[in-house]
Amino acid sequence: MANGSSILAAVLVCVVFDISACHSGSGSADARAAATPSARVAIAQKGNISHVLTLAGQFQPYQEVDVHPKVSGYMRKINVDIGDIVQQGQTLAVLEVPELKAQLQQTVFELEQAKEEITRAQHEINRAIAQHSALHGEYDRLKQASEGHPGLIAQQELDNAQAGDLGSEAQVDAAKAAMAAAKQHMGSAQSENQRVQALQDYTTVVAPISGVVIWRYADTGALIQGGTNSNSQDLPIVRLSQSSLLRLRLPLPEDDIRFVRQGDTVQVRVDAINRSLTGKIVRFTRNVNFETRTMETEVDVDNKDLSIAPGMYANTMLRLANVDNVVTIPLEALVLRGQQWVVYALDTNNHVHVRPVEIGIEGSKLAEIRSGLASGERVIIGGQEKYQEDEAVNPEVADEPASEMQQMTGGMIDLNGGEEAPTSNASPATAPPGMRKNSATQPSAQQSGSRERTPARASGGEK
Repeated sequence: MANGSSILAAVLVCVVFDISACHSGSGSADARAAATPSARVAIAQKGNISHVLTLAGQFQPYQEVDVHPKVSGYMRKINVDIGDIVQQGQTLAVLEVPELKAQLQQTVFELEQAKEEITRAQHEINRAIAQHSALHGEYDRLKQASEGHPGLIAQQELDNAQAGDLGSEAQVDAAKAAMAAAKQHMGSAQSENQRVQALQDYTTVVAPISGVVIWRYADTGALIQGGTNSNSQDLPIVRLSQSSLLRLRLPLPEDDIRFVRQGDTVQVRVDAINRSLTGKIVRFTRNVNFETRTMETEVDVDNKDLSIAPGMYANTMLRLANVDNVVTIPLEALVLRGQQWVVYALDTNNHVHVRPVEIGIEGSKLAEIRSGLASGERVIIGGQEKYQEDEAVNPEVADEPASEMQQMTGGMIDLNGGEEAPTSNASPATAPPGMRKNSATQPSAQQSGSRERTPARASGGEK
């Protein structure tokens, strides 16, 4: 009985000892877990970063012409009215200038007279040549006879024959000079006739370009003044607008000029007709307005169907910078040490290692990593100054986007009359396919660009 009691007591002691040991081991593990600091981390991912600028612009005709007549006269007939589509060379109006008809008829008569003078001069040349030929032959015969039979021909007769020969030759030259003068007179008469004929042709006013008549200033019977004086305040007959090709003018903020090149693609949204289209930058002024700090930039828009009217507003989206399929991390993961950007990366054992990285394009939330970090690696975001090199941490993975579209606005048009909305920064997953109408301001000479500031990144080092 005593032995049984001893054995039971020994078993109880062992059980109590094992329970105490178990509680001691569990407490040590909990203490070690409590001593390991936690860290909020993000995973480096492959994604895209885009900088997009939204601007409001206004359509303008590619060309706009005030059509003046060259001569003054009364409006006999006008063939067009506002809204008519005309082709280059089409007759727009006909003027009546009675005195010009008389001048034209006079030049015709003078031209005919000059032609008759040439005919008469030609006949005079022929007569002079014939007379010279006869007198010259007579002189030659007398000269030969005098040389063959000296004294047979009196010297006086021989001298008279020679004088007649030389005089007839001079008459030939005079007739030829008269012919030259007659031809010059004809050329002058012909030039005057062409000048007056050109003025007469100007009484028919034709379209210098193909386009649309956007205003008409004259009616039948009105006295129209010729537009020969550049300082004249005389009204034109009509105003033509080449609307089959439009200029979309955009005020580009000076901060973004360095990103823009000829040929860059622009997404255009015309809310007035519910139409979206794509254009390209074809020209810009290369001059920044002193007051607005913007540069006028033009996009040519094809408008053969005339669905877009000059003067309409458009919202545009211009991609300034873009990278695709690159390693991206949140901006909070970057720390500036002196002149070098670094990240606090974790290895497979969750130990911290400070790595220098090279960054590329930055958005408002993400940055491109060109070197120093691979896709799939983990980096600490926020509070990096609390961690040391090779320190073990307990990672808490945060859900961060891989791509971002940073949208900056230089002013947009809301035809629904909405108030100006703040600049949006959307990733491709949430970005709209078109453009947001986030401003009720119209583009004007006072329009300038605005943009969000990139959040400040951490700056620090090891503890």
